[in-house]
Amino acid sequence: MSEPVKIAIVDDHPMVAEGIEAILETYDDLSVVGTLTNGQEAIDRVEELAPDVILLDLNMPCVNGLSATEIILERRPETRILILSMHDSSEYISSALSHGAMGYILKDVPTDEIKRAIDTVMAGGRYLCPGATASLTPKTPGGREQLTNREQTILLQLAQGNSNKEVAIALDISVRTVETHRKNIKRKLGISSTAGLTRYALEHGVLQGTGVDI
Repeated sequence: MSEPVKIAIVDDHPMVAEGIEAILETYDDLSVVGTLTNGQEAIDRVEELAPDVILLDLNMPCVNGLSATEIILERRPETRILILSMHDSSEYISSALSHGAMGYILKDVPTDEIKRAIDTVMAGGRYLCPGATASLTPKTPGGREQLTNREQTILLQLAQGNSNKEVAIALDISVRTVETHRKNIKRKLGISSTAGLTRYALEHGVLQGTGVDI
């Protein structure tokens, strides 16, 4: 028999987290390895708990769900993140997906839908709450995908002339993670060179107030 899927629940409302835990523990193939109260706690403990799936609230103190998703995936890329939310708008859903989440489910869904979402992402699929089946990718007014907050931070570092290694040291992430972000930034912006990234950063005000003269 295969090992149970390890689940971590992150929600700043204890009753919500405990309710979800009670539901999931009724399934033999699932094991809740931790219930955490905010995004920072999830970031700090993701390597220790090593969950297969994280059910992550969107609105939390300290670090919100979107920022936590990016940083968690930097530290443990194999983790699948399912965003839990009360909001069903396409803007929330598309933003969650652009930050790396593999699914988005509403807090008031039936028990079996949470289980279905977990099974789907464990099989490598993407799970969206009913009614959100369209391809949801946020676009800028010019038609390009939006950069996440983390990607904007890395773009700023690169535009300042820092190498991948220097960016990795500054942000306490691996060089490989920086390279991945760099590729995603270039793809989203349709830019192939570092000089192009610098020019984009200058033209769009990314470097304003940094004291960088290009």
